[in-house]
Amino acid sequence: MGGGTSFPRETLDRDRVVIVTGGNTGIGYETAKWIAMLGAKVIIACRSEMRALEAIERMKKEYQEEKQKGTNGIIQDGDIYVQFMKVDFASLQSTKEFIETFKSSGRKLHTLVCNAGLGLGPLEYTEDKNELVFQVNYLSQFLLAIHLMPLMEFSGADDCRIVLVSSDGHNLAHPFNASSIQGKHLTEDNFECFRNYANSKLYQVMQMYFMNRRLKESNISVVSTHPGTVETEFGRDMECSRTCCIYCFGHTMKFCHCIKTPFEGAETEIYAAIAAQLKGIRDVYYADCKPATTSSQSRNMENQEALLKVSLELLKDYIPEDIVHRWSTTPTTLA
Repeated sequence: MGGGTSFPRETLDRDRVVIVTGGNTGIGYETAKWIAMLGAKVIIACRSEMRALEAIERMKKEYQEEKQKGTNGIIQDGDIYVQFMKVDFASLQSTKEFIETFKSSGRKLHTLVCNAGLGLGPLEYTEDKNELVFQVNYLSQFLLAIHLMPLMEFSGADDCRIVLVSSDGHNLAHPFNASSIQGKHLTEDNFECFRNYANSKLYQVMQMYFMNRRLKESNISVVSTHPGTVETEFGRDMECSRTCCIYCFGHTMKFCHCIKTPFEGAETEIYAAIAAQLKGIRDVYYADCKPATTSSQSRNMENQEALLKVSLELLKDYIPEDIVHRWSTTPTTLA
């Protein structure tokens, strides 16, 4: 199920710093592990310290196994560099604390992989009064990206990247409507968990486009990826309508060998994060390590800018004026 293409097994610069959100489990775990095994310094950003430390211990064991097998590209001396930093994307305050802690560490940053996400769950709201999946999958990680980008711009590297892990599910999102972006008008009776998830994935693809318009002269490029249908904890919170159908669909896919392993699902985001030939490539959505087509509504520039405007308003208490000004300024392509 890897599509016949994978990421290059080439050693990375040992000074390259990569943040992988949700790097303690699933495709995020494989992404963090492989980038670390290839030589980069990796920060796992997630909620649970216990689960992160268990994951790091497992990564180090698997690294030793890969080294004994003579796997190409992985570092041969010492151990992999993987560290945990706590963040809960269901809280904007926690996200901001992560940002400030990372900034104060003095680290540079070269790559941000926005992998963390919730799958199919009931209608819930965060302490910030945002719909839960919308905030975790999109809004908080957008806040993370716009705060950390200056570190990337002044890193001294000419190839910094932001990888937004989306999904082909974005094709099934509701028609975009800036006035009901979170579906707050919905009730438990008419809430569709998969459509809600699809909306959050649509916003990530739209984010790629509106960010690149403002970064085209910089050393940062933004791409998006589709991991495929992967056997992970994606549906662990399923308690919504159509749950039974989705559960049965998943088992049918597994029976037909159409579901990827977490490693196979991670291959595309690893490729997007490290492949040297992708330096400076923007506005590309990858599936199976190849460019793929995004939905027509995701490419609508007016809607992209409307999404950005709503996002900045929702985050106004967590971003300073200079960042607001930078992101609210209309690019010449739209002026």
